[in-house]
Amino acid sequence: MATTYQQHWQQSIQDPMGYWEEQAKAIPWMKFPKTILGKNSQGLNCWFPDGMLNTCYVALDYHIEQGRGQQIALYYDSPVTHTKKSFSYNELRAKVAALAGGLKKLGLQKGDTAILYMPMIPEAIISMLACARLGIVHSVVFGGFVPKELALRIDHAKPKIILSASCGIEVTKIIDYKSYVDSARELAQHKVDYVVIQEREQHKVTLSKAKGEFSFNQLLDSPPAECVELLATHPLYILYTSGTTGKPKGVLRDNGGHAVAMKYSMDKIYDTAAGEVYWAASDIGWVVGHSYIVYAPLIQGCSTIVYEGKPIKTPDASAFYRVMSEYKVKTFFTAPTAFRVIKKEDPEGKFAKQYNLDSLKYLFFAGERLDPATYHWLKKTFKNRPILDHWWQTESGWAIVSNFCGLEVLPTKVGSSFKAVPGYDVRIVNDEGKECKAYENGNIVIKLPLPPGTMSNLWKDTERFKEAYLSFLPGYYFSGDGGYKDDQGYIYVMGRVDDVINVAGHRFSTGQMEEILSSHASVAECAVVGMKDSIRGHIPVGFVVLKDGLDLDPASLEAQLIAAMQNSIGKVAFFKTAIIVKRLPKTRSGKILRRSLSHLGEKPSIPIPPTIDDPAILDEVKQLLQERKVGILYAPAI
Repeated sequence: MATTYQQHWQQSIQDPMGYWEEQAKAIPWMKFPKTILGKNSQGLNCWFPDGMLNTCYVALDYHIEQGRGQQIALYYDSPVTHTKKSFSYNELRAKVAALAGGLKKLGLQKGDTAILYMPMIPEAIISMLACARLGIVHSVVFGGFVPKELALRIDHAKPKIILSASCGIEVTKIIDYKSYVDSARELAQHKVDYVVIQEREQHKVTLSKAKGEFSFNQLLDSPPAECVELLATHPLYILYTSGTTGKPKGVLRDNGGHAVAMKYSMDKIYDTAAGEVYWAASDIGWVVGHSYIVYAPLIQGCSTIVYEGKPIKTPDASAFYRVMSEYKVKTFFTAPTAFRVIKKEDPEGKFAKQYNLDSLKYLFFAGERLDPATYHWLKKTFKNRPILDHWWQTESGWAIVSNFCGLEVLPTKVGSSFKAVPGYDVRIVNDEGKECKAYENGNIVIKLPLPPGTMSNLWKDTERFKEAYLSFLPGYYFSGDGGYKDDQGYIYVMGRVDDVINVAGHRFSTGQMEEILSSHASVAECAVVGMKDSIRGHIPVGFVVLKDGLDLDPASLEAQLIAAMQNSIGKVAFFKTAIIVKRLPKTRSGKILRRSLSHLGEKPSIPIPPTIDDPAILDEVKQLLQERKVGILYAPAI
């Protein structure tokens, strides 16, 4: 007999239009669509093309009409400024409508674009929703990007306005956002008409009306604007994928399919209802922040949390537990890296015992693979609550592979992200496009059509969209990730396809190797990358960060790790090097920069990724490679 999950998944694949028509009834449309799935002028699939709605109305006004106006919509918690605020749905809607009125007074209208370059403050969420209210397409640029990267996005998105702040705060360091915006405006060929700055007391700035600069308070002193009726296919936002220094790649999300998917995911995946507290510990500069700090919790009528802090140092490794306890969080979502950092400072999980976490029911993880060592530590620390890995991408906007807490909680298999979400027909194929057998590694592809909420196109670049995502196997979306399915349909995502390395003709998953290294009792976190080798093509090189307080002999540890790799995979993998490092280079969202690590041993210099949290780490690692003579650049000539 089919399970509840199987019934939903089978129906979604066999009758996608019928399935998603039913799910679409869960949100308040201004005009319910007659056409559920159509084609646009570029020949691409589009959901609900004749439906009319407004995402801001769905997220705010509708809940007020349903009597939830006094409920808290947004908690703001900023340990870096020692500030806490809360906004009811009434209060948040009032500020959003006023800001939308201010934008309208400046002449902005449906179809215009705006760039948001902001720290994690309430005004960032207010700005996103104000844009959505008027049909202005917003593009949030992560606040840590340097002016050059911001200028690239200005030239590509061509915004009429930039909404920013006088500064951001990284623990104790002041980041001068206003000077970054000024420099980016000078560098960009496209000229931005207006800049709106939230003036923060930590960094005062002078605004110039002659340059089109206004304060947030000036715009908030405006008559409120009503929601504009929009087609479901009208763009909601552009989100640029991180790290590009060439032509930016802007993932485009529509209004209708996105709203349906956000509501559906809160019900079926996260099992979080209106009035409950949902916290995604991320940043609005990344897709997690768009989907699960802002839109999904508010569309569902939840209370969401905007946290301006870090997992550690604000003030210590207890920060996340304090927020969970204080706001009675039911469902929590972050990247595994966050807890690897916490685990490094508090390996016994003592801080968690200091807080009442009774409200917490689910912990979800994404952004990178949840390795077994971290999984078991979390399971112990959180007293056997569900620890749920799930897999998705900037391009998908919500989960592709997950558990289904609102439908049926599936048994956990450590290392797996569970099963395909209804709407996603996930296949594993080899490089020739033939479907792989159970347990056979291959490329992860998804049979078209993709479900609602996934990317509708790339901003002003349909040909690149088709080439990057649809050309690998006709009729399928190419994810760029690799992995395998087991004989029960559980999916194991092992990382980017280009992270699969070829050692003397043998293909190995670096994700599998990292799993072996991280299982060592002394290892806090690790990365394995393939480095070019003159004989074998590539060889795997491990970088490990030790748990705090350990004083180990590096040679002895390396020997143990090499032995563990040989025992698990065999000598054929040619794993000979495990280098102890103080830190791993990461993006500001916590992803390890594996590609940069792999290039360090083969080029005299490499471009510093604009997303890196601390560029000095790359120099430190490069020095270690040179000392160890690792990599084709440093290895002695044969």
